[in-house]
Amino acid sequence: MDIEATIIQLLGRRAPEASICPSDVARALAADEAAWRALMPQVREVAAALARSGRVVVTQGAERLSPEDVDRGPVRLRRGPGWSKAQK
Repeated sequence: MDIEATIIQLLGRRAPEASICPSDVARALAADEAAWRALMPQVREVAAALARSGRVVVTQGAERLSPEDVDRGPVRLRRGPGWSKAQK
């Protein structure tokens, strides 16, 4: 299970301006509801690390969040200014 690779893969399949939900990542990695829900804290941690590196941006509504706020409420993940580095 590679959470970072799954985030990159899912965002790479979408239009550049599109976003994904962290639960999309968890659901891609675990089949049943209990399993993907258990993965959510790890998915958010990896998303925060990707946001710190600039490869993704974390948003809540129209607001861009700090990576430290990724665990607060419903968030979305988008390609960040360092996205091209994610592809290497």
